[in-house]
Amino acid sequence: MRIEQALSNKAQAGRVRTGRARIPRALGTALLALGLAAAPAAADSTPSASPSEDSSAPTTAGTSFRTATEVDQGGTATASGSAGDYLYWSFPADAKQRPTVKAKVKLPAEHAGQTWQVDVYDGLRRRQACQYGAQTRTAAPGATSVELVCVLRTVRAWSEPWADDPLPGTYYVRLTVVGLKTADLGLPVDAELRVESKDIGGAAAVDGSLAEPLVPGIAVTSAAKDDEDSSASAVLSSIEPDDGWSSGWWSDRWVWTAIGGVLAALAGIGGYVLTRGPGRPRQVPPGA
Repeated sequence: MRIEQALSNKAQAGRVRTGRARIPRALGTALLALGLAAAPAAADSTPSASPSEDSSAPTTAGTSFRTATEVDQGGTATASGSAGDYLYWSFPADAKQRPTVKAKVKLPAEHAGQTWQVDVYDGLRRRQACQYGAQTRTAAPGATSVELVCVLRTVRAWSEPWADDPLPGTYYVRLTVVGLKTADLGLPVDAELRVESKDIGGAAAVDGSLAEPLVPGIAVTSAAKDDEDSSASAVLSSIEPDDGWSSGWWSDRWVWTAIGGVLAALAGIGGYVLTRGPGRPRQVPPGA
């Protein structure tokens, strides 16, 4: 009896150990199955790369000022052409912005060396000088690309008529090759253009503003207000920043002016307290 009972107890203990050993295996199998089931769902929920921002970017460039392709700041425009072509884009720039124009030209595998140049013009088609940046660069024979950068001066809200300061409105970018050799004429090239701006703020604020930004079609728009049939001639005036034109009276310089006034008042109060301290008599005694 004792032998049978011992054997029974031993078998029962073996079944318990076997059951305990099966529990981790079952949990592991369940977790593995759960992970495999969740993997497709996680893959579906992961946002895929989509050209949502670049889908609206232009893929062509104009050949003159009148046919310049409009580009929004922060977007990248592309275009294909031939060496010797003039590529034109346009973008809006508002007051207190310092635009930066970046251009990249992809060259063919074989060429004799090309010099590319990027020029920026304002709404009056006045060529604006680059504050700094490589406006002209030469690609050595066999180079695959060349990059150009032009950082303009800060756009002012107002300027004298004789001055050549950048003013709010439309700006044109012209990309072309200069000093092209005959052997490279007509070779296919691909161009990329990106325009960004840095907000300078009240450091560039001035007393005054333009009645209208320097945008093509402003005069036509004013004349066509009473004539609905001629509204189509004002299409060129549609380009503007995403948040509209500012050029208003408000600037962060007013904040610093107010802070300066408060500090001046506190300094005056402090000076009065020091000169009329507790050690000095408030009134001079009679006959003193």
